[in-house]
Amino acid sequence: MDEIGMNNFKATIFKALGDPSRLQILEYLRLGERCVCSIVPSVGSTQPTVSRHLKVLTDCGILKRRREGNRILYSVTSTKIYDVIDSLDSRLIENFSRHIITSVQSGRR
Repeated sequence: MDEIGMNNFKATIFKALGDPSRLQILEYLRLGERCVCSIVPSVGSTQPTVSRHLKVLTDCGILKRRREGNRILYSVTSTKIYDVIDSLDSRLIENFSRHIITSVQSGRR
């Protein structure tokens, strides 16, 4: 994969991670493989909405799914995705927040 292809791939992953509900789904899946029936209440959203989020995460390769009887079970393809999520620690978030506040106050945003 060339540099442009790699950047497009990374952008797709970050776009998929850019939704709070999807991050909540991924946090729930840290516990292991789960069916939609248990993911829905953990997110506090409707089944169709959760299914759309699961599709986004599956289509970009973050999640994998398998059928067990009449249930579909989801799990992360690689736990390395949690390294990406966890890299946004409180100090980094604080620095970003400070930058955004400064930009807004100076009218640069």
